[in-house]
Amino acid sequence: MSEPLPRLRLDLEFLPSPLQDRPGLFIRDPFRYTDAAVIIPPLLVEGLRFLDGQQTELDLQAHLVRIAGEIVPGELVRQFIDSLNQHGFLHTAAFDQRKAGRRQEFRDAPLRTPVHAGAAYPTEDAALRERLDQFCADGAGASAPAADLVGIAAPHVSPDGGFRSYAAAYRRLGDKHADRTFVILGTSHYGEPEAFGLTRKPFVTPLGTVEPDLPLINELVEKGGPAVDLEDYCHSIEHSIEFQCVFLQHRLGNGIKIVPILCGPLAESLLQGRPPESNDNVRRFFDTLGEIGRRRAGRLIWVLGIDLAHIGRRYGDSTPARAEEGHLLGVRRADEDRLARVCASDAEGFFELVHPRHDDLRWCGYSPAYTFLKAVPGARGEVLRYEQWNIDEQSVVSFAGIEFRAA
Repeated sequence: MSEPLPRLRLDLEFLPSPLQDRPGLFIRDPFRYTDAAVIIPPLLVEGLRFLDGQQTELDLQAHLVRIAGEIVPGELVRQFIDSLNQHGFLHTAAFDQRKAGRRQEFRDAPLRTPVHAGAAYPTEDAALRERLDQFCADGAGASAPAADLVGIAAPHVSPDGGFRSYAAAYRRLGDKHADRTFVILGTSHYGEPEAFGLTRKPFVTPLGTVEPDLPLINELVEKGGPAVDLEDYCHSIEHSIEFQCVFLQHRLGNGIKIVPILCGPLAESLLQGRPPESNDNVRRFFDTLGEIGRRRAGRLIWVLGIDLAHIGRRYGDSTPARAEEGHLLGVRRADEDRLARVCASDAEGFFELVHPRHDDLRWCGYSPAYTFLKAVPGARGEVLRYEQWNIDEQSVVSFAGIEFRAA
């Protein structure tokens, strides 16, 4: 009797093939346990649902024969399974070993290296500075840094797509802020729900190294409770904090200190319709972060690395999306309503707009924004720039540059 086939990993990214001459499904691993990426042809895509840990190679082959209307060789099926297995796309003992090894490598590493350099931005210091100079020169011109600045929110979308909003936010920082500690609240796209990922590692970019504020990080570890995930592996792959470090270095140099916090999805609140702090572990973390914020008021700057709505085919919608056209005009109005609650420091009102229909706008910045509202109650915000951007021809991401000042 044939053994059941291994289960397909459901934490992979599945996208339509970007190549017209090679239709099918593009698969890659956002966790970077493997650097491989593959395109599965249409016929074999139909067989992926048989990789559930229960059905066999013969079951899969029979299904493909029914679809194709002709014999599908067993050798082709075996090659298909072997390829997925070799790339680490299946739940097997070999994958578990690969995963454990990658996670241990990150825990042991002395530095957090710039994993998105060369893809999202240049790898060389001079080229990166030139690119950032161009970004920050765009728009209406520099504005004077705010004396009572509490924090900023900037996108974490590709800098090439969101540079105007990045520039609008980071122009609010100046030399007077260079001695502050920057608490960076980033979206954890792949993190555990109701968890907050910390790392003590310095962040390296082509512009140099940014050191962590170890006393504050250690306090969060000591007092933050079970919601804290120290040396969270997601730090090794996530871009939402890395991009903020690059812009902070460009604006203020390498002398700053950071507290990098990856905010996992507040999924329980969306499913149950109750505020996130209804979870005891989340509330404990909020309370600890808020106490640090009160004690260090005037010496901290909060940086939110957040995007807003995600609309279109890439995100599971049945219709394509075009920025600032058609139903995206309604998305703008809904975004603006939410941003108004954030800027008014109205955590309850913000939550009441987000949780119905389990957040149909897919605000990936919900967790960092809500965390900020609970940690720094009373801060007043102003939207400096709002944008929608077609991340591909049929999908749109929205984002904004925002400043927050003391009440």
